[in-house]
Amino acid sequence: MIAFLTGRVAARGAGSAVIDVGGVGMTVQCTPSALSRLHVGETGTVSTSLIVREDSLTLFGFADDDERHLFEQLQTASGVGPRLALAILSVHSPAGLRQAVATEDTAALTRVPGIGRKGAQRIVLELAGKLESPVLTDGTLPPAEGAPAEASDAARRAQVVSGLVNLGWSAKDAEAAAAAVTAESASTDVAVLLRTALRRLSRA
Repeated sequence: MIAFLTGRVAARGAGSAVIDVGGVGMTVQCTPSALSRLHVGETGTVSTSLIVREDSLTLFGFADDDERHLFEQLQTASGVGPRLALAILSVHSPAGLRQAVATEDTAALTRVPGIGRKGAQRIVLELAGKLESPVLTDGTLPPAEGAPAEASDAARRAQVVSGLVNLGWSAKDAEAAAAAVTAESASTDVAVLLRTALRRLSRA
């Protein structure tokens, strides 16, 4: 297993980055939080999970080991594959996801495009008790997550683009839809913007 990558960031797209590791360019599909830490021309590090299929090898990148752990745990739920797990982590932070599962907040999970009510109920049922809270280096638990911090239009647009790309849309289509909905919508909720962009693309 490739646990992490460290190298010069050669390129960064809507939902992925290319990291030069010893002269080899490694393409990594990343969560928004991981992408936000990668800057072209600078050295970056991402925790990674390698998904092996008959016809492909795909690296997924995360801001830290906890995010990677949740990505892998999500896939133990029926019907959740790598792309949907990445989409979930594009909408919810690790703390937010744990809270949603612990409190059986299926409405929060249905904010992720591709997850309906029954799918959310299944995820809650199958992951209950499995998403243990991370422990900080001093042995304490991290503070509970409150309301999400206000993000800039550019940051929200980048998150929407990343979510759409992770759901299979092209970067060009995702960027056009994200630009349109962030300009037209008064909402600052990334999940709402993502769903609006998804509906726009589905009608196209």
